[in-house]
Formats: sequence, structure tokens, C-alpha cells
Amino acid sequence: MSDRQPHPSTSAIPDEIISRRNAANFPLRHKLIRVLFRAVWLLFASWTPPQLRRWRLLLLRLFGAQVHPQASVRGGAKIWYPPNLEMAANSVLADGVECYNMARISLGEGAIVSQRAFLCGGTHDYTRATNPLVTRPIEIGARAWVCAEAFVSPGCVVSEGCVVGARSVVSGVLEPWGVYAGNPAQKVKTRDFDPNK
Repeated sequence: MSDRQPHPSTSAIPDEIISRRNAANFPLRHKLIRVLFRAVWLLFASWTPPQLRRWRLLLLRLFGAQVHPQASVRGGAKIWYPPNLEMAANSVLADGVECYNMARISLGEGAIVSQRAFLCGGTHDYTRATNPLVTRPIEIGARAWVCAEAFVSPGCVVSEGCVVGARSVVSGVLEPWGVYAGNPAQKVKTRDFDPNK
């Protein structure tokens, strides 16, 4: 038998508060949109080839996303809540991208989010017993590139021209045209960029 005692800061928490720790933070309409969109995307988009880009964009628009006609969302991408998605011309969400847009996530012109990257717009305040949800928007600037399996934290600004290296973890505001790598990601150099090539 363990001698371990409950932490003093948690031992006095009422049971009803603990039971509400994971309670829903979104209205019923919000939840219904998410459930319906998930079903529609699974049945009518998730299996579609890259050439059916316009069809997938139409479905996203029907559910409230603001996506430019020249944007591209692959069938294997997962969008949590379409009304919180904004994509400019020639921006891309690749296969396997997790767009966990509890808050608005926007991609600037020519921004690319590569395979299995995770854009995380929500977290929890672990300093409070009820673990309340905290949502913050993410901005991916024009011509930025979030490489494969990178993690972009809530509230992060990946500024214009930035490169986030594969499997990097970024937070805060990144410098324009910086190249970031690692966990936590650090700027390793400035990106050379020739717009004419």
C-alpha cells in the first residue's frame, strides 16, 4: 500500500469541480458543425486525389472556411473547425496536417504546411484546478514553410518567409525570413530567397 498523500493544493477541490475539469467549452451549434463536417470530410473528401482540390475547397467553404480559390487542402488533412480556417492564394495544407483550430488559424499567400505538421490553437491552463481551456490564434505568414511533423504552439506567429524545420517545436513570434530548428526551435540562420526562381 502506498504512503503517498494527496497534494495539499488538490485535496480540498470539490468533486463537482473535478468532474467538470474536462467539460465542454463550446456551444451545441459549434459541436454539431464539427461532427457533421468530420462525417462529410471522411465520406466525400478524405479519399480524394490531389486533382479534386476545388471540390475539397467547396466543402470547406460550405462549412464556413475562408479559403482562396487557389489554395490547396489535401484530403488527408484534418481540420477541427472550418469557420476558424483562413487561407490565402497558393497556400497549402498537406496530407496528414492536424489543423487543431480551436482559435483562428490563417495562412498567408504561398504559405506551406507540410505532411503531419500540427497547428495547435488550444491548450489548458495547468495552474488552475479546473484545467480551463485556453485558445490562441496562429498566423502562418506569406511564403512561410512549416516542414514535416513540426509543432506550432498556440498563439505562434510564423512570420513572412520563415522556415520551421522538420519536427521542430515553435512558439511566440518568429522573425521574418528566419530558419528555425530544434525543440524548442531556435533561429539557425536567415533564409536566402530568390522570388524570380
